[in-house]
Amino acid sequence: MFSMSLCVYVLKKLYEMTKSFHTLLLCLLTLHVAAQKDTKSPKSTVPASLEQKEADTFSDVVALDPSIRLDIRYATDNNFTKAKIYDCPRCLLRPEAAAAIVKANKLLKAKGMSLKMFDCYRPRPYQQRLWDKVPNPNYVAPPAKGSMHSRGAAVDLTIVDAKGKELNMGTEYDFFGVEAHSDNMNLPAEVLKNRRLLRETMEAVGFQGIRTEWWHFSYRGKVFPLSDYVWPCKD
Repeated sequence: MFSMSLCVYVLKKLYEMTKSFHTLLLCLLTLHVAAQKDTKSPKSTVPASLEQKEADTFSDVVALDPSIRLDIRYATDNNFTKAKIYDCPRCLLRPEAAAAIVKANKLLKAKGMSLKMFDCYRPRPYQQRLWDKVPNPNYVAPPAKGSMHSRGAAVDLTIVDAKGKELNMGTEYDFFGVEAHSDNMNLPAEVLKNRRLLRETMEAVGFQGIRTEWWHFSYRGKVFPLSDYVWPCKD
């Protein structure tokens, strides 16, 4: 951190060199914009020397199976917060969980269908962003507690047909209401059939769903630690 006296000294020197308040203001504006940009990008809390090691503990799902579709909603404003939470879209998971997703997709491909991923690994800095938008534990896990997403062991997903059209699951992704509950049987037969296919496919490869969200599944084959690793974005 700079001291106030140092800041004043630097500003005086800039003015002496430029002799122009206009130039000085432009310099200050440039510094302000740069500072604002820097605060908006979450920094990994792991040391740089360990960041690659941490990255190696994740697998890119699409790299393993390019037929798996991505629609990472938190990398857009098309989600229940109406705000962009992730800087860019990626679907990373712990290797065991990623391999299980590939198996699930293979089961569906044999039936002319495939998976579409809405969310995968969620770094804790992004979990903090989400919590800052919706500080309600009924909808978002507190960052201190963490979520299965922040362990790289949870996914939000659906099934699409051969043309990429989503199967009818009764509600949109991230709909919060009884209609989205997996134990709600008061739904059309087609919806119940599609949800059952998703649930049985995921359970067959080691994932387990939750009662309140038909789209959410967690890998149960192994316990993983919470992670702060933030994947890099291409410029």
